[in-house]
Amino acid sequence: MATIGHVESIWRYPVKSMRGQELQQAFLGYSGVYGDRLYALRDSGAQAGFPFLTAREQERMIRYRPGFRYPERSVFPPNLTEAQALAPGVTPVYGDTADMMIDVETPARRTIAIDDPALLAELSEGLDKARTLSLTRSDRSMTDCRPISIFSLQTAQQIGLEAGLTVDKRRFRANVFADLSMEGFAENDLIGRRVQVGTKTVVAIVAPDPRCKMITLDPESGEPSPQILRVVAQRHGGNAGLYGAVLVEGVVNRGDDIELLD
Repeated sequence: MATIGHVESIWRYPVKSMRGQELQQAFLGYSGVYGDRLYALRDSGAQAGFPFLTAREQERMIRYRPGFRYPERSVFPPNLTEAQALAPGVTPVYGDTADMMIDVETPARRTIAIDDPALLAELSEGLDKARTLSLTRSDRSMTDCRPISIFSLQTAQQIGLEAGLTVDKRRFRANVFADLSMEGFAENDLIGRRVQVGTKTVVAIVAPDPRCKMITLDPESGEPSPQILRVVAQRHGGNAGLYGAVLVEGVVNRGDDIELLD
């Protein structure tokens, strides 16, 4: 195995399109990072193939901060130790709704439970009156395409140079930010190959990550910088970062090596 870099940081996004949480360690399973995109807001006015409200339509969504009510119960599946001790490796079960309950801090610093209708009412403001929002929950991470997203610091730096901006990596909303021993966008050569992250977890790199308006939004203010998407579209075919599928589940830690298997 050849070491090609290390895990710079690990992130999950408990509510789709809201702000992310940085973790010191996380469980990467077949269905994604444990606790990632656990909730989403279904929008009656959205297209049938993508029924969710996101910051593409409601930019201030990105300023809402979701957090687990019981943080100590939200990092790993409750039976992780027992499951990993069984051969050939039993998939851990996911925590129940009460253990994985989320509260959301609004931009006005008000805290609202994720299932409080007041949150839906607040996020409906400014939308067409005919549109209605509803809350949906899934143990399987409600990502756009694949369970795991990976993004290199080198690619973020290159996009910043090309756009003439200092680019905050958080714009790209990856699960794993990687510090790689290669230039920006060189990780596209990993597509179709497998990497091991840490001591156990194996991820197949399956596709480039097609980008949209989300990367134009400042992760703090929600203000757009359209030139970032323009650079990605015009110079990089609209793609930036990688999508992966977990082949071997396991715990990943900040600082873990990333090794190329084939």
